[in-house]
Amino acid sequence: MPEMTPREIVALLDQHIIGQDDAKRAVAVAIRNRWRWRQLPSDIRREVTPKNIIMIGPTGVGKTEITRRLAKLIQAPFIKVEATKYTEVGYHGRDVESMARDLVEAAVTLVKAGKRREVEEQARGRVEEKLVDLLVPAAPEWNGESQNDAKKAEKQHERTRSKFRDMLRNGELDDRQVELSVEQRSVPVQIFSNMGLEQMDVDFQNMFEKLMPRQNRDRRLTVRQARQVLLEQEVESLMDRDAISEEAVRLAEDSGIIFIDELDKICGPEGGSQGVDVSRQGVQRDLLPVVEGTTVQTRYGPVRTDHVLFIAAGAFHKSKPSDLMPELQGRFPLRVELKDLTRDDFVRILQEPASSITKQYAALLAADGVDLDFTPEGLETMADIAYQVNQSTQNIGARRLHTIMERLLEEISFEAPYSRKKKVTVDAAFVRTKLEAITKDEDLSRFIL
Repeated sequence: MPEMTPREIVALLDQHIIGQDDAKRAVAVAIRNRWRWRQLPSDIRREVTPKNIIMIGPTGVGKTEITRRLAKLIQAPFIKVEATKYTEVGYHGRDVESMARDLVEAAVTLVKAGKRREVEEQARGRVEEKLVDLLVPAAPEWNGESQNDAKKAEKQHERTRSKFRDMLRNGELDDRQVELSVEQRSVPVQIFSNMGLEQMDVDFQNMFEKLMPRQNRDRRLTVRQARQVLLEQEVESLMDRDAISEEAVRLAEDSGIIFIDELDKICGPEGGSQGVDVSRQGVQRDLLPVVEGTTVQTRYGPVRTDHVLFIAAGAFHKSKPSDLMPELQGRFPLRVELKDLTRDDFVRILQEPASSITKQYAALLAADGVDLDFTPEGLETMADIAYQVNQSTQNIGARRLHTIMERLLEEISFEAPYSRKKKVTVDAAFVRTKLEAITKDEDLSRFIL
């Protein structure tokens, strides 16, 4: 994990997310505390636990995006789960321990990507030699009497191989066909229903796949296709699966981040209700040991959740964090409230982020040769409409901008491949022409925007 300071983390988040400074500061401190934790002596380190966070705020204000961007910045295993997907153990549905298994899977993907970069150059060298072997098979044994003739034949064969190697590197043979033995992936056998497999400590699915006989089939491929197939085979053969599993488990334990969305949906109503206990109080009870720290069996070995960072989020419109079980509340000591987005926030969201939706749409339409130009007045008008619709209908935050942008550019996107007009200026007049009729009719905007 890069040793970034809280200020550096916030500055990087600012490139993608507008506002919400309190939330950015909270997650930045939480990540820095992880680095500090690694510097502690082992006896003290055991006593220090992560300071888990609850983000409180309406939909579309950046809760998920802050956490997702954060995990990407620090190259940490990250998963996003929804609290409503889980049920109490014994009922049909996912048990909460499966989130730890999913986290390890994310860690394995991360570690594999790093290992792949390490071995890819070596794998490419092996692939090149295998392709040369396919194009220029080994010379037959020399049966003549003269040893000089044998040496000449051997040198000639090597010159041929060298020539073909150069042609391969220059891409001159990419369209030539070769015959390659390719391993056929067996069709996975579904042994249990979706509720049974997660209850088992042993990965029967993986075990049966290993027991299935491997079958090879000869295929005729172009050199370009064969190079990719061989590269995947060589990369797999050069990676140590056991070492990857061990590193992934360690990475998940020390650096993993689990984002639990819709936490407010599992808050029990005041006074309690037996009818919803399975999906609310029961899930809270099962979630508690995972957040406190427990050992979960995975296909890669046992993983401890003691130092996994949990970031929970919810709108908390009809409930509040204090409606959670007291023990679970204590495991989320940090509370951050995210603010509603203002009209000025919408303008900045359209302009400032490195991957703003205006840049995304301009890039998409550029593929059809259309030059899309947004004027400052056009962006302000879009922000006005987004803010107005959020206030008059359901407030869905920045997601309203995506809906408005789709409606605004629908006709241009449809006609782009055929249009002779290759420059489109999105100014205030253009935005009003496309959207004003809809925004004036509240019932219409409720369904369309």
